[in-house]
Amino acid sequence: MLLSKKWLNQYIDVSDLSGQQLADLITKNGIEVEGVTNRAEGLSGLVVGRVLTCEKHPEADKLNVTTVDIGGDTAQIVCGAPNVAAGQHVIVATVGATLPGLKIKKAKLRGVESHGMICSLEELGFEKKQIREDEQDGIHTFREAVEVGADVVSLLDLDDEVLELGLTPNRSDCLSLYGIIHEVAAILERPYTLPDTDVAATGQNDVTVSLETDNCPYYATRRVDGVKIEDSPQWLKNVLIAEGVRPINNVVDVTNYVMLELGQPLHAFDASKLGRAIGVRQAHDGETIVTLDDVTRTLDESMMVITDGNAPVAIAGVMGGASTEVDATTTSVVLESAYFVPASVRKTSRVLGLRSDSSARFEKGVDPERVMRALDRAAQLIQSISGGTVSDAVTSGDILSAERTIDVSVAYINERLGMELDRETIVSILNRLGLDVEGDELLTVRVPSRRPDLELPADVTEEVARLFGYDSLPSKLPASTTKGYLPHVNVLRRRVRRILQGAGLSQAITYSLTSEAHASRFGGESATKVQLAMPMSEERTVLRTSLVPGLLEAVRHNTARQQANVGLYETGRVYVNVGETLPLETERVAAVVTGLWYDHRSQGTRVPVDYFVAKGIVDTLAQTLRTEVTYEAASIPDMHPGRTANVLVDGEVVGYVGQVHPGVSKDIYGLKEVYVFELDVQAFDTEATAIYEDVPRYPSITRDLALVLNRDIPAGHVEATMKQAAGPLLIDLALFDVYTGENVGEDEKSLAFSLKYQDPTRTLQDEEVTASYEAIIAAVKATHGADVRA
Repeated sequence: MLLSKKWLNQYIDVSDLSGQQLADLITKNGIEVEGVTNRAEGLSGLVVGRVLTCEKHPEADKLNVTTVDIGGDTAQIVCGAPNVAAGQHVIVATVGATLPGLKIKKAKLRGVESHGMICSLEELGFEKKQIREDEQDGIHTFREAVEVGADVVSLLDLDDEVLELGLTPNRSDCLSLYGIIHEVAAILERPYTLPDTDVAATGQNDVTVSLETDNCPYYATRRVDGVKIEDSPQWLKNVLIAEGVRPINNVVDVTNYVMLELGQPLHAFDASKLGRAIGVRQAHDGETIVTLDDVTRTLDESMMVITDGNAPVAIAGVMGGASTEVDATTTSVVLESAYFVPASVRKTSRVLGLRSDSSARFEKGVDPERVMRALDRAAQLIQSISGGTVSDAVTSGDILSAERTIDVSVAYINERLGMELDRETIVSILNRLGLDVEGDELLTVRVPSRRPDLELPADVTEEVARLFGYDSLPSKLPASTTKGYLPHVNVLRRRVRRILQGAGLSQAITYSLTSEAHASRFGGESATKVQLAMPMSEERTVLRTSLVPGLLEAVRHNTARQQANVGLYETGRVYVNVGETLPLETERVAAVVTGLWYDHRSQGTRVPVDYFVAKGIVDTLAQTLRTEVTYEAASIPDMHPGRTANVLVDGEVVGYVGQVHPGVSKDIYGLKEVYVFELDVQAFDTEATAIYEDVPRYPSITRDLALVLNRDIPAGHVEATMKQAAGPLLIDLALFDVYTGENVGEDEKSLAFSLKYQDPTRTLQDEEVTASYEAIIAAVKATHGADVRA
């Protein structure tokens, strides 16, 4: 929102403040001013000139030689503008004048002297979108009587400063001069006046209005007959340009002016093209309209339209139609002022991809009590500027009162602010904002309809704080007896990260959003994917079902930059659609390793990453978190079928570890041999505590046992049977060899275990160890059909 200080000064005296001082005060009180522009900066020596003669340059087809009266003196000026002509009143930069980035000097163009410059508005610093279309490629000409030699800076109101307000969505009341007047008056504690809206209505309005949709609760019109369409007066054009709006003609300019002034968008129809009936309804699917920007737009029934009783003539709250546009032939206009439901306008604007100054205000919510005020103000201005007879208003529907009350106590306000303000101070501040207050300790605050952002006692408290001054609030810690704490899941997550970093991995953070293809890998099923309603791109259409694809992308990024040895881990959430309102979120930890695990050149040690490196990291994680895990062979999509295992805790699968299938790692990710694991973090959240024992004083006894059994029997199952049968003297059991080949059947394998026996209180006898050893052999024979290998 742009704010002309000169325009504001017409209603509240701010002449003693510079633009920057005013901006600082507004910012300090809660509305950020993003910048202040001095419109006269870099401009001097500009006067009104009258072109006396205009002849073609003898040596250049595109140049003209003019003589210009600049107020008592005549100057010869060479001008290249295509629209220069004798009799025009123009802007002249005299010799010695300055323009932004330019100083005017005497010059000789193709042998003809030029004493000054006839200027366009763009050369004065105006944006092209603010300039009349017929002057965008030429000089500016004054269309009304002006005094030759007059100061152009003053005439165009360039001796002004414009503040750019960065409004938050809740402060829609400040999208108008009316709202800003109230705000500045409250800050400065100064009196103000508001625009006069009295209008003399003497004509008859035979227009009928019918409302056929709940999205328009109130609609009002006035007809103005006998208008003359022409340029707006200079003061009106000056205000519009300062506010960033391009002047068009006197009727359209008035509707834009009132929208900026009161915050209520208006629209003007050519009465002869509109007819006598106005209807407001939802559009029909496939219905079309050509809007004022000459674009044909296809509508659907979610959009609201204004009709001439049959066909659409405007998209309600967004843009008018070209079929009823006010043009040079218009002699009667019908003014529209209405209240449209914000959600309807917002959706229409978004679906059509069409945003206007009007829709920006309607979608945030306009003041319903300003609908008639704006209509009367526009009719009054059109009558005074272009003549004509104003009719009575024709309305349909009811104005919805937006006034409300909020009950808040003095104690509530002081408790939230940490202050001890008395009732009189609080009431004084609220009165300055135009809020009426009743009551003593419990205050009943009456909120006017122009402040839709005030709904709760906390909102009233904030108003008191910002007007009293945020810098006046005491700086102290809140009084509390509670202690801060870290949630348990965060403690577990931090422990996992420390362990994996200690194992030599680096942390990675990848996107939670991924593509359909990546979400289908490593066990992700299409039926369980969580789809995004409005994805940013095709690469980010669903929520991830696994951490591994994102880590593989990160590894590919690193290896493409000659980082061959990579070890990354990530803790994060994956998402599964379980058919309820919200997806099921699971905390996971995953890691990817590739390249060399050890590369000690001085010692000649180069150890490549393999399955046992990845499994060793999982074992380290489990042991440190005091969780017992077991493994069993597994078949998982996109994983190597012979080098992948499920990880189990208490017999339940909590993840997997293994090698990514070579076809996937090479063809999809462009990687060589890659090993990964992914685990459910919550499975490692155990209550087990460390138990410390003395170092045993008595010796241990070690026995080896080689078994031959069917290849399909997992070694983990055999280990479990051996531990159960061994008794308490067995303190360690380790598989150290797996053999297939000669002297072993085609469907068999040999497993070699090392068994360690010890008693912390005494020296073991061979008979005790032998008994346990034989019990183990008997158990594996009975359970797994194993034989002892000689």
